Amino acid sequence: MSTYKIEAGTAQHIGNRPQQNDRVALFTSANAPGYVLAVLADGNTSPVASDQALVTSKHLFDEFRAGDASSLPRLQELLRAIVQEAHAVIKMTPIAASTEPQAALALAVLTPQAQLVWAHVGDARVYHFRSETCTMRTNDSDYVQHLVSHDKLPPEAAKKHRGSRLLANALGNTLKNPYVSVGALADLRAGDALMLCSDGLWQLFRHEELAAAVARHTPRQAAERLIGKAAERAQGKGDNCSMAIIKLTAR
Repeated sequence: MSTYKIEAGTAQHIGNRPQQNDRVALFTSANAPGYVLAVLADGNTSPVASDQALVTSKHLFDEFRAGDASSLPRLQELLRAIVQEAHAVIKMTPIAASTEPQAALALAVLTPQAQLVWAHVGDARVYHFRSETCTMRTNDSDYVQHLVSHDKLPPEAAKKHRGSRLLANALGNTLKNPYVSVGALADLRAGDALMLCSDGLWQLFRHEELAAAVARHTPRQAAERLIGKAAERAQGKGDNCSMAIIKLTAR
């Protein structure tokens, strides 16, 4: 069992947008005692896709039965299933025919065995910090390589996928199924921290700054400081800014 306790929180700010399209939550489940699921969905022009991502995440996590020992492959399949089911339901939503709601998504599960399993689609990010060092951060490299190897795109064209509706990696894209990047860490310890965040936050900070803010403050204090600094740096052009922070502290 883990030798740490969890200190966690979520935070959001509308930025300079007309509405908040991000959604973020932390879930536990009676069928998986000791497990925590963090979910962050970054919607495009409406919160429809983000709302569905949270509903699907909670539903499938509630149904997941962990058993006596964690299985990293099973957890990765759970996160993939969340992505695929949420994507399918979003496309069936009546409003999707006219507005095509989409969302980037970041998911992470912490286990009682001091393990982390994560998945992401699009511009939502997952970070792992150890003290004030960033040891892992997700990016688009897996998806770019997928476009090159699977879709046979030239590397330079693949790197410009954000500018193409056809190539955009997002839940709800009617032209392309989402590509899910997954990973796992098996040696979590007290002093580690996890952050999920939308691009309204991570685009404005170096990963070293995020690591230091989380290490030096409680999740709530870190979120308040980062949101304040993000607003300052955005200079009136800030996007929705959302995050989930989970710190592992000694018992």
